[in-house]
Amino acid sequence: MKQINLPLLTVLFLITSFASAQVIPNYMTEEEKSVYKTYIPPAFGAQDINPPTSPARTHAEWEELQALIITWTSYPQILAQIVDYAQEECKVFIVCSDSNSVKTSLTSYGVPLVNIRYVIASFNTIWCRDYGPWCIYTNIADSLRIADWIYNRPRPQDDLIPGVIANLINVPIHYMTNSPNDLTATGGNFMCDGNGTGFSSRLILNENPAKTEAQIDTILKKYMGINRYALMNTLPYDQIHHIDMHMKLLDEETILVGQYPVGVADGPQIELNLQYILANYQTCYGKPYKVVRIPMPPNSSGQYPPTADYFTYTNSSFVNKTILVPIYGLSQDTTALRIYRESCPGYKVYGINCSSIIPSLGAIHCITKEVGVYEPVFISHSAIRSATTLLLSYEVKAYIKSKSGISNAKCFWTTDTTAGFTPIIMAAVADTFKAYIPAKPEGTKIYYYISATSVSGRTVTKPLPAPSGNFRFTVTLQSGISNGNSAVKEYKLFQNYPNPFNPTTNIKYQIANTKFVSLKVFDILGREVATLVNEIQKPGLYEIPFSVNQFSKNRLSSGIYFYKLVSGEFTDIKRMIIAK
Repeated sequence: MKQINLPLLTVLFLITSFASAQVIPNYMTEEEKSVYKTYIPPAFGAQDINPPTSPARTHAEWEELQALIITWTSYPQILAQIVDYAQEECKVFIVCSDSNSVKTSLTSYGVPLVNIRYVIASFNTIWCRDYGPWCIYTNIADSLRIADWIYNRPRPQDDLIPGVIANLINVPIHYMTNSPNDLTATGGNFMCDGNGTGFSSRLILNENPAKTEAQIDTILKKYMGINRYALMNTLPYDQIHHIDMHMKLLDEETILVGQYPVGVADGPQIELNLQYILANYQTCYGKPYKVVRIPMPPNSSGQYPPTADYFTYTNSSFVNKTILVPIYGLSQDTTALRIYRESCPGYKVYGINCSSIIPSLGAIHCITKEVGVYEPVFISHSAIRSATTLLLSYEVKAYIKSKSGISNAKCFWTTDTTAGFTPIIMAAVADTFKAYIPAKPEGTKIYYYISATSVSGRTVTKPLPAPSGNFRFTVTLQSGISNGNSAVKEYKLFQNYPNPFNPTTNIKYQIANTKFVSLKVFDILGREVATLVNEIQKPGLYEIPFSVNQFSKNRLSSGIYFYKLVSGEFTDIKRMIIAK
């Protein structure tokens, strides 16, 4: 367990401050900023500070949970709704000082007390996403453990909660607290795909000024198995610089991104960050990320930050087969819930009004934290996005692993979900499993999911809410239009040539299927400056000229620009430079 090691005056300030404050916001208060200058975080036992001896993998939010953590303090009506929905999916760990008062409050809100565990512990705030435990597994899926960094707030009781949870579920904990492996961070500014890729804003560098980016990468790799760590610039108006306020990973290959009207609030920087990610990173499977846009709504008066609260729909939480989404009583709420249901088919999507908590710069994701199961059945699969009539079958490939081993794995597929799914046994070579869906005519929509059973008898599907949740793709006609001597079989956006250029360059791309194609140019602030293609095109190789004065009333100035190709589910962005 962590042991408090704080100067007496700091302790007295923190105790009196937290005791007197009804609501402690997600951001650091002015009093806390003053204390933080000389704040000494809790000390740790030497036996807990080493990384796992076997390679680690950090649990992704959409993986199976045994429990969801909340801390019962402010905003009880919101917490009660979270408990109500979450206890239908898993156990709810409620960190609290008095279980009887929590039970009374839940009962008053009409919430049944059926799947709850009360965790009596000291705490400072409601923001358990930021200070809560990170579940990791050694050797992909073998042993559940917890990793914990130094919380970036002078809130020592909050900083102790990961140790409380580790003791509760009886698993080892690995603290990133002692030099050279000390790391200060916050959970709202970290997301991962469960396959070794992590995302944060560059706040992580400011929080650890004595460390290089490479040193931070090394710590996260040793303790959490993060092999790729993508850092994005902080936003001008997001005071806490947590990425969960404007983006969310929906799965290993899909990024949900908040969208403002052009040029409004943090919209330009969000677009630049997205373009940076798409231009420099692919999914863990080597494909371009799919991007789903969701509005960043104004307040009821039509105002956006910095003159309005930071309303966001991306601050949502997965709870097994349920997604809890913040709503605000705004007209955009319906659109946001629809986008979640369309992007995450099969999940139960519930909205919880967070208009009372959002002024404190947080919503549902900020006040919940996941606890993974003891023995996961880990299924890593790159979803089929498209297939053509030239293929004789469609390969479904997955990496599947469990501590006890995999007794069997199946791919279930259909062309009509009302008629049920047909199972196909997946053949295994080591931990890689394959099955082949038979070829179908052009225009056929195919639905499929994967199911795997461990030797110990645990069965898990991917997607988790299958069969109502499933992967889907449409068989398209391959026309055979050639690129040189070979048929075009994949989408690709090439680097423009010449680059840098002035006044003219050429942009080349290829598309594999007859689809609507959009090719646009944006300036460094994310503003669209030219539309080069906006039409349905057949498969083939295309080359489009672009001039600095061709599509703009005024000649484009020198500097950095981006061009973006979108066709069906394919998206790619590249950078080009207009020379002086």
